[in-house]
Amino acid sequence: MSTNLYVGNLDYQITDKDLETLFEQAGTVKTVNVIKDQYSGQSRGFGFVEMSTQEEAQNAIDTLNGKTFQGRTLVVNEAKPKRQDKNDRNGNQKSHRNWNVKF
Repeated sequence: MSTNLYVGNLDYQITDKDLETLFEQAGTVKTVNVIKDQYSGQSRGFGFVEMSTQEEAQNAIDTLNGKTFQGRTLVVNEAKPKRQDKNDRNGNQKSHRNWNVKF
């Protein structure tokens, strides 16, 4: 079963290919996604790497967490599942009231 990793403190010029090449030393990389600003297209300094197995993911964490890459010290750990703050337990949108509206 594959494991998704969070990778933080990335250089703002990093590409998906750069990150893939780095993580291939720890095992088989399934997907890479450097998160980019929707307006500028520049990296936001973090991304996600999906490794093929839990063992390869742990190897990547052990090998790359704290390592300097492109002048920055990487933070690598298992990605947490997406939060669903905006929805209630049933997936319905919560209403938000703005109490500062003048009537």
